[in-house]
Amino acid sequence: MLKGNLIFVLKSFLIWRIGIFLISVFAVNYVPLFSHNYLGGGYSTYILNPLFWGHFNFDGEHYLAIAQNGYLPLQYFFFPLYPFIVKTLSFNNAQTTLAATGLVISNLSFFIALTGIYKLVKLDYKEHIAKLTVLLFVFFPTSFYFSAYYSESIFLMLVVWSIYLLRKDKLIFGAIIASLASAARVIGGVLLPVLIVEMIVQRKRNFLAIIIAPLGVLTYMYYLLKQTGDPLIFLHQVTIFGQQRSSRLILLPQVFYRYIFEILPHVTYSFFPNVFTTYLEFTCGIIILLLVIFAFFKLRISYSIYALLAYLIPTLAGSFSSMPRYVLAIFPVFILSAIYLNKIPKIYTYIIFSVMLLLLIISESLFWRGYWLS
Repeated sequence: MLKGNLIFVLKSFLIWRIGIFLISVFAVNYVPLFSHNYLGGGYSTYILNPLFWGHFNFDGEHYLAIAQNGYLPLQYFFFPLYPFIVKTLSFNNAQTTLAATGLVISNLSFFIALTGIYKLVKLDYKEHIAKLTVLLFVFFPTSFYFSAYYSESIFLMLVVWSIYLLRKDKLIFGAIIASLASAARVIGGVLLPVLIVEMIVQRKRNFLAIIIAPLGVLTYMYYLLKQTGDPLIFLHQVTIFGQQRSSRLILLPQVFYRYIFEILPHVTYSFFPNVFTTYLEFTCGIIILLLVIFAFFKLRISYSIYALLAYLIPTLAGSFSSMPRYVLAIFPVFILSAIYLNKIPKIYTYIIFSVMLLLLIISESLFWRGYWLS
């Protein structure tokens, strides 16, 4: 049975990987290039092989530069684990070698993450729910980020397997992986309260695990303190990503207010990519919030707490910008969505997946051709 389950995950991954490639081919041939800025490898490199270098657009360029040259000012927002692993596993420091190594790591990590997701869901639900959860991940409109030179894949892998090990009463191993997750993304620190809640639910005590879990982010903060004098510079520099983000904390109601009364009314409706991205952000903000609320009534309490904190932390900068990408790490909402999809007629499920596929094609095409998406 386990072999059959892994075959399903492998098939889903391979079909997704082929689909991502075909969408990139479509984008390169039929979607006009928007800007010469933020293209993977720089404009002159990108145009020589856009099918490859499109993986590195926007933040991918920063991760590649960090892997090759280390941190420079204004790059501290990008946590170190992904570029560090790329650097460690690369044969040399050539840009192409680092690029290829990172893509292999990203795609392999996503497959391992999907395997972990399947196993995690199977702890509580039937096989059909586990399969639906996997399919929701691969069909999600921004799932192409799992194939790109971003930390999304490795972070999701670490989060899912950390929680799986916690569920299997392997607290120390789960805490070690949680510490790695906290060195990959800022919301990795959310796994500490998840660990504590799981220990309460399981009636276990392991203070060593509590100490280990946040070591990744604490180590990075110590490095930043030595390098810059500010251990929280990754938070203080968030405004470099645009005026829609603030370095001071902004509460969720204010974020909704800004979108409804300030952002949506002033969208440039004559420019489709801007309209698409803005409404995708806002729609994700609403739908994911509703799912997070329902999670507290349907899912394990540790999952619900993780989902809530993973949702709220990015919004504290005052925007849903990048929310369509950040939601990829909030695995409980995918589980909950699979539970609800399992209860509705199949025709509606097919319609939902068709809409998601269409949005995936549009999203990836825009990203690949230099339009800011998330």
